[in-house]
Amino acid sequence: MGFHMKVPYVCYYLNQINSRGVWFRDDPLAYSVPSLLLQLSLISIITRSIHLLLKPFGQPLIVSQILGGVILGPSILGQNSTFLVKVFPNKGRVLLETISVFGFMLFIFLIGVKLDPSMVFRSGKKALAIGVLGFFVPYGLTGFTAFLLNHFLSLDNNILKVLPYIVPMQSMTAFPVVACFLDELNILNSEIGRLASSSSFICDVCHWSIMTVKFAAELAKAKSLKITVGSFLSGVLFIIAIVFGIRPAALWAIRNTPEGRPVKEIYVFVALVALMACGFIGEAIGLGALIAALALGLVIPDGPPFGAALVERLDCFVSVLLMPLFFTMCGLQLDVFSIQKLKNVGVLQLIVLVAFIGKIMGTMLPPLFCRMPFRDALSLALIMNSKGIVELAILNDFRQSEDMTEECYAILIISMVVVTGVISPLVKVLYDPSKRYVAYKRRTILHIRHNDELRILACVHSQDNAQSIISLLQVSNPSKESPVNLVVLHLVKLMGRASSLLVAHMQREKPSINPGQSERIFNAFRKIEQQKPGLITVHCYKGISPYAMMHNDVCSLALEKRTILIIVPFDKHWTYGEQAETSYAFRHLNKNVLQKAPCSVGILIDRGNQKKSRYVITEPSLYRVGVLFFGGADDREALAYAKRMSEHPNVIVTLIRFTASDSSAEIVGGTARGKMLDANVLSEFKINTQRSERVLYQEEVVANGMGVVAVTRSMGNGYDLVMVGRRHGESQIMCQLTRWNERGELGAVGQILAASDFKGGAAVLVVQQQTRLWGLHDPEESTHLRRISL
Repeated sequence: MGFHMKVPYVCYYLNQINSRGVWFRDDPLAYSVPSLLLQLSLISIITRSIHLLLKPFGQPLIVSQILGGVILGPSILGQNSTFLVKVFPNKGRVLLETISVFGFMLFIFLIGVKLDPSMVFRSGKKALAIGVLGFFVPYGLTGFTAFLLNHFLSLDNNILKVLPYIVPMQSMTAFPVVACFLDELNILNSEIGRLASSSSFICDVCHWSIMTVKFAAELAKAKSLKITVGSFLSGVLFIIAIVFGIRPAALWAIRNTPEGRPVKEIYVFVALVALMACGFIGEAIGLGALIAALALGLVIPDGPPFGAALVERLDCFVSVLLMPLFFTMCGLQLDVFSIQKLKNVGVLQLIVLVAFIGKIMGTMLPPLFCRMPFRDALSLALIMNSKGIVELAILNDFRQSEDMTEECYAILIISMVVVTGVISPLVKVLYDPSKRYVAYKRRTILHIRHNDELRILACVHSQDNAQSIISLLQVSNPSKESPVNLVVLHLVKLMGRASSLLVAHMQREKPSINPGQSERIFNAFRKIEQQKPGLITVHCYKGISPYAMMHNDVCSLALEKRTILIIVPFDKHWTYGEQAETSYAFRHLNKNVLQKAPCSVGILIDRGNQKKSRYVITEPSLYRVGVLFFGGADDREALAYAKRMSEHPNVIVTLIRFTASDSSAEIVGGTARGKMLDANVLSEFKINTQRSERVLYQEEVVANGMGVVAVTRSMGNGYDLVMVGRRHGESQIMCQLTRWNERGELGAVGQILAASDFKGGAAVLVVQQQTRLWGLHDPEESTHLRRISL
């Protein structure tokens, strides 16, 4: 067997696959299997090690993977001819290239599955303007620059030959590259992230439309009419076949998969066989396996169940093993010593620079016109300049078709690594989505006026969360003077999609026979709205994003809706008193919400008490609320919420005030102003107990942390809801509680209430008062704190 490489022919025995071992005097590197295993091992170890070194500097994984290939290739280690011949022989490199291209085909297929083509029609005017200008401004500038260079400089034939390909490539912004970049920066579902996703998709459409027209024109010019028509018709027939043949089959598989049940293995198997067959047909008709794989992926609906199942099966194998191999092969083919002429470097770098500046200009103009902050607009422009796997694939295609020399290939790869390596840390410095979650006024229950509406954002992960939240709404005493404005946000993990989604749910005119999980959740809350017209208003949203970025949806929606209180479910769930395992993803979400929310936050612990339905509180029933008060802003916020509940005719509120048995000791630490506010609140509450039989006050004297634990654990059976503040000032008693309980997002006292040995079915609400306010560092020192009226 032979093929053209740097040497005329490479010959090897067909049966040289497995080695018998060194004890039989076999050289393992002379056999295909051990050689491949060594190559994969070296690639994995070196690229991951480089990534560990560069990650603190904000470098994305692609930079490390390309640099790993450069180190292994002829630029560094490959300078040793013995190493290159033994470890990366030509016959072994063919196998590596084949596997890497196959991995790239799978990657493109998964990108197609994750993509939602309707994004083009759903993109707003801003995204459309950014996408169009973001392509055509750099395309026009680089094209004009190339024209000037061609007429005023004597360029090498190699440069003249490659310029028509470089201009559109440098002007493009590939959606797969942007999606991976945003995911790595954890800003996929931020305002800039969503805008960049939509804009890059539009930009991609512009780029491939131009390239299709150019290809058709070149084909018609260079080939006969028969070849042109045959190539065009075969491509059209292929697209028609997958749209009207494979897409209906995928929709049928989705209809036959019950909600919550896994997709049958046979459906996944058929999809993979269809991928291989379509790839073969694409190669046979000249369309290419990559375009065929993308087209097949686009006709498969994104998200659960089918699209998510395909992504789940293939994503780890492709992203962890095959794609690093593809990046590394690009680095292995790069030889920095092939760069000989500084003039060629200058010409290509000028094109890259002009495209970069043109992309900055075209991308920044629309958002600045819409009055977006300059830093955000610049961050968006830098993101749209990111380069990655799609550009690498285009460069490899040019190189293999002999349209590009090794020198041009090396120059462009190096420039791509430099641009991507500079953009990533710059975006991290410039753009922090949590900065925009700072409110300009107090958004707490303690500070709202008596006749203002109570705006609540309730986060729901599943139907199990709905019952306890609805119960809490019922006792929040919605009235005509102070109604409850509720925003329900169903948080869904991003699966089988490339872009996040935050969208308002539109109610159907006719109820669906088989409603989805989101619709069932929203219907439960809308029933409450119907039962209390004018008292409770419900707005429903669905947010699809990765767990690591889910807090962006929560905080941005809370800021937009001017929310007073965010309610999030606890990361543990009980069913009939039995504790389920902890969800660490939900714990991470709750911590981020507590840290970045623009208003007060309540973590709701539901123990699955089924002794009575909490969807509706009937008139004869009583709902008992216990408030633990130690002192501090969070306890005052919890008490303000309880005060509102006490106005409900069927709610009994009991305030339990903890004091230290040692008069010289403090139950909690705090500032002088904080203690004064605590004293005012308690004084007014005591006065209120004399006016209403449904408001009770009692004091508990404790000597140490164990006393607090004993009193707290005794409350489970006597109340339907227990409320407490999350944070408390440092004191000897609080230090004891912290040592005895693992301190999580609930605080020292909240962890006791959430512990598995807390008996009874009482729900628990742990409250944190707003912490992020413009110009305010310590709420205890604010001169604008308003006393609570009880």
